[in-house]
Amino acid sequence: MTQEAHMTTVQINILDKEYGVACSPEEETELRDSARLLDERMREIRLSGKIVGTERIAVMAALNIAHELVKAQTALKQNEQVTEKHLSRINAKIEQALADARQMDL
Repeated sequence: MTQEAHMTTVQINILDKEYGVACSPEEETELRDSARLLDERMREIRLSGKIVGTERIAVMAALNIAHELVKAQTALKQNEQVTEKHLSRINAKIEQALADARQMDL
């Protein structure tokens, strides 16, 4: 079967407008969560009164969410680098301990 055969149309509401979006059944929960997040962010921006127009509100919400994603990716990358350094140090200590143990056996 093709992947399209496994797709379903999910109805989501964003800023009081309904959209039908095709997705696989496995992705439906994430799609609904994403739509809910976008709706919340757009409502917050609209309530601030600083930005007018659905398109502008959507762009600002998308930029804010993208900014959060980039920050999270940067933090993850930094954490990975720190973890790699810690693992390298631990590995070096293990190698040294094994070398010391071999010397004691001689």
